[in-house]
Amino acid sequence: MADLVSHPDEVKVVSKRFGKGATDLNCYLELDGYKAVQKALAMQPDAIVNLVKDSGLRGRGGAGFNTGMKWSFVPKQSAKPKYILCNGDESEPGTCKDRLIFEHDPHAVIEGVVIAGIATGSHAGYIYVRGEYRYLLDIMQKAIKDAYARGFLGKNIFGSGYDFDVYWHGGAGAYEVGEESALMESLEGKRGIPRIRPPFPAVVGLWGGPTVINNAETLASVPHILLGGAEWFAKLGPPKNGGTRLFCLSGHLNRPGVYELPMGYNLKKMIYEVGGGIPNGRALKAVVPGGSSCPVLTAGEIDVSMDFDSMMKAGTMLGSGGVVVVDETTSW
Repeated sequence: MADLVSHPDEVKVVSKRFGKGATDLNCYLELDGYKAVQKALAMQPDAIVNLVKDSGLRGRGGAGFNTGMKWSFVPKQSAKPKYILCNGDESEPGTCKDRLIFEHDPHAVIEGVVIAGIATGSHAGYIYVRGEYRYLLDIMQKAIKDAYARGFLGKNIFGSGYDFDVYWHGGAGAYEVGEESALMESLEGKRGIPRIRPPFPAVVGLWGGPTVINNAETLASVPHILLGGAEWFAKLGPPKNGGTRLFCLSGHLNRPGVYELPMGYNLKKMIYEVGGGIPNGRALKAVVPGGSSCPVLTAGEIDVSMDFDSMMKAGTMLGSGGVVVVDETTSW
């Protein structure tokens, strides 16, 4: 468990089961596992969509679009099957959060996929895992197999009359497959290059069917929202930026690691208090706030809230949560 770090300011939501043996299904059930999906099965689909919408959960893969709003775009009636696609192709440099979710709490991802399916009228989900994470495929495959064995996946899940299948797929290490339309191309057995849009995935996605595509952290957050409520989750962060975020702190820091902090947490405090500051008293030069696709912040620009709207006002993006700290010794 050397990769698990902690700080007093952390708010454990997505990471609450990390290090507690939740890869084992019995343990997961003891830690409130699969209670949320059973609650969802007793709800109307629109009520689930509105609950997630009101929670302020925004896409944790980088785009930051409201998750419930995204689900609402899926047509209620469709001649073609609908699909849920979990984007676990974590290839953005500086980002390593989804790895921990798959490694320590794989059933949370499965549960989130199923809830998204119930909310949108889908009966099949795919979990796409980054090609370099080969060892995680064994964990994910076992979790899916165990869920099927208990009747949590497949025909008549939980005796509800609702059918839902989940499949896993391993990538081949292509960076651009992290883009959602390229992800679909790869899953369909084609070269992983982005599609021209429109049409958008919610209308024409996998194999031409309406498709919801969410990041692994986004989907792992959904069961907690079902159990804790939209108001609770929304209040963890600033307006329209509900919940917590797994921030990946790396670079020139005394305490690098993945920390779960409230949305809107101050970046300067994140670097100097959570991350322990820069080694050997060296000065800060720049910060990549959310993965290498995001514009860099200088040392004078880091007194800012880490949420999607504040980052946009600062001229950059929150991205995928990869905070890379660069000190004065680095040529830039």
